[in-house]
Amino acid sequence: MAEAAGKIDPMHQFTIEPLFGTDHWSIAGYNVAFTNSSLWMAISTLVLLFFVWGGMKRELVPGRWQMAVEGFTGFIDNLLAANIGKEGKKYVPYVFSLFMFILFANVLGLMPLGLVPGLHPFTFTSHFTATGVLAILSFAIVLIVGFWKHGFHFFSLFIPHGTPVPMIPLIFVIELVSFLVRPFSLGLRLFVAMMAGHVLLEVLSGFVINGINAGLGIGPVVSILSFALMVAICALEILVAGIQAYVFALLTSLYINDAEHLH
Repeated sequence: MAEAAGKIDPMHQFTIEPLFGTDHWSIAGYNVAFTNSSLWMAISTLVLLFFVWGGMKRELVPGRWQMAVEGFTGFIDNLLAANIGKEGKKYVPYVFSLFMFILFANVLGLMPLGLVPGLHPFTFTSHFTATGVLAILSFAIVLIVGFWKHGFHFFSLFIPHGTPVPMIPLIFVIELVSFLVRPFSLGLRLFVAMMAGHVLLEVLSGFVINGINAGLGIGPVVSILSFALMVAICALEILVAGIQAYVFALLTSLYINDAEHLH
């Protein structure tokens, strides 16, 4: 938390800081140091692998862990079946991994780990560089599937059935631009939602601290009200963390459906 003259900078929490490799790690002149963002990506990946590993015991009477993994897997399977059909089965591993990776990233970034000295959680999904890459990955799968399965007929996706012939050029351009904007909007939605919640929590924490430092009077009242609001928003942020992971997976399945069926 950056403080200057009693003020708290709500944007400081999003600063990407190199942990090691600053001076010597570079590719084509670009520094590729291992940062706090990279660290929490690695942590989220390890947590995901550990979570899945714990649910692969295949016990006749499943325990809570196995039931949790099977529950999430079934949830994604049903999601793909509803939006893609029987062809969606082959995308379960990818969409499940995507959903759980985003979910763990969002939730880990909300953990009160800052109470431990020297340990600061970092929500990398609050950076468009991270969410954008995930969106581009999903978009790349859509393009690969679309052209692999339909060839150049894939371009018919941009001409809705029944479009009058004179309108085809205009509609084609509009639909193409709308299609190309998809990865941007997909990544932007997650990035904005996570960033906004963290900024609000940081601002409220500033009210709490400054209210305590203000001494007797209105200060303690502001601190108590701000803290109560922080607790409520933290609960809301946990809900948002799950909703945003779901929305990302849902839109990915809808985009894959377009590639599969050219609706």
